[in-house]
Amino acid sequence: MNNETIRSASGQPSIEIFDITIMEPMVTFTDLWITSVCIYALIKLKKLNKRGKVHQYMRWYFGVMALATFLGGVLGHAFQYAVGLEWKLPGWLISMLAVMAVERASIMHAQPVINEKFGKFLEVANVVELLTFAVITFSTLNFFFIQVHSAYGLGLIVLPLHFLVYWRTRNEGSRIFFLTVIFATLAAFFYTSEIGLHKWFNHLDLAHTVMAISMYCFYRGARKLEVLKPEDIREEKGSFGDAVRDALSGLKN
Repeated sequence: MNNETIRSASGQPSIEIFDITIMEPMVTFTDLWITSVCIYALIKLKKLNKRGKVHQYMRWYFGVMALATFLGGVLGHAFQYAVGLEWKLPGWLISMLAVMAVERASIMHAQPVINEKFGKFLEVANVVELLTFAVITFSTLNFFFIQVHSAYGLGLIVLPLHFLVYWRTRNEGSRIFFLTVIFATLAAFFYTSEIGLHKWFNHLDLAHTVMAISMYCFYRGARKLEVLKPEDIREEKGSFGDAVRDALSGLKN
């Protein structure tokens, strides 16, 4: 196939390797970079073998995200010209399962510091929002709804729950998680603003790079997540500002 006949939405030229056309090669590479980080995290966490549903969900998160980004890179970018736009769906829908897993891990981890009924509500809402956005995405083939689902899961579930846990307990794992979610918003910024460094390292490459770093930070946070005990919950939790300052101070250290 002649590279010139392929038009990439991101504007990145395609290349040929052994007469095989690779569309958006750097976008594909950075997608597979995320896959590699997730596989690394999964292997390390399986070796660590921490017990409990929180760690089980985190292992699922990295395993499912590895599969999603692999399919996204191969079918959604490298060979999209051959398989068609609809083959972006497997990577997209599987990534939604990964977000669901990290949401559930966060809900389980926060149970000692939240109301029991509210925790049950979040567990049900976790399933409802997944099914809702999956149906909408399947019907529209629009990546926007994947972004909305991720924004909801990470921004409205993972971040506030881990901040609450950190505020009440100063748990190091939760500190890493909520700071990582804030950092990960850069990926959405690069994607939506379409700001890139070069045609060979465009806005998608920058977004994927932020995601790869975020995956590694989530892994570091997962290693620090411990089952919360009653004695871990501080009677004097301090103010909201105190928690933020403590979190940022730990980041500097």
